[in-house]
Amino acid sequence: MTDIPASPAASAAPSKAPAYTLTLSCPDQAGIVHAVSGGLVAARGNITESQQYGSPETGTFFMRVDFTAPGSHAEVRETLAPVAQAFGMEWQLHAAGAPVRTLIMASKSGHCLNDLLFRQRAGTLPIEIPAIVSNHQDLAGLAAFYGVPFHHIPVLPGGKEAAEAQLRGLMQDLDIELVVLARYMQILSNQLCRDLSGRAINIHHSFLPSFKGAKPYHQAHARGVKLIGATAHYVTSDLDEGPIIEQEVIRVDHARSASQLVALGSDVEGRTLSKAVQWHAEHRVLLDGKRTIVFN
Repeated sequence: MTDIPASPAASAAPSKAPAYTLTLSCPDQAGIVHAVSGGLVAARGNITESQQYGSPETGTFFMRVDFTAPGSHAEVRETLAPVAQAFGMEWQLHAAGAPVRTLIMASKSGHCLNDLLFRQRAGTLPIEIPAIVSNHQDLAGLAAFYGVPFHHIPVLPGGKEAAEAQLRGLMQDLDIELVVLARYMQILSNQLCRDLSGRAINIHHSFLPSFKGAKPYHQAHARGVKLIGATAHYVTSDLDEGPIIEQEVIRVDHARSASQLVALGSDVEGRTLSKAVQWHAEHRVLLDGKRTIVFN
């Protein structure tokens, strides 16, 4: 018997439709979900995940949709545009899984930076890290270990404006989408904070405002605290008071030394910051005034 070769149409594997993530916010009203679903049907889309929330405080509706569709990004966007316009939406359409180009800034402590670099290399953090910036040289070796270019931008007395100008140039050259302050111990100018609104994430211990200044874990140990934790938030001109993305706490007791509190706090800070960065990179965080809506 002679084998009959399969036709090209029969042997070719079906092409996989591109995956997208749609995020939106608009004044809350009836018919939004129906209209968005209709727009996705018109784009020949298949919804794989959908979450929504209506804020009673601000009267704003938020939605995040994962879907696949055969059209290009431009084609899908054109199909959805009339729906967005009809409801006055602020919306974004992302290619699902595309790594977010992220600049990490740190000073001398490397625990948060190392956590981010390790998770990114392991493939669990959907970001691309084209550069690390520091006002000190201490972390150059860690950057070299992971093969990430290290940029030393010192902040000299009276030189903040020049340092930030250098930072802005680097961000523009590298097409940076997100800035992460991984224990970067310099205060950004109000203007830079405004320019990075919703695109810069910071981490700090959750003792604030109780234990400010140097050695907060030692201060906490001296006061016999029973909870330590960390807060990851968007950067604003209000120091350490931006919209909160994620927080974590752990219990401690009198038997813990100050150095043990520092070690435990470092672990919590690293986990909390990485989780916040992951959710931002997956487009799960939407701003609702001074707070966030996190679809996780």
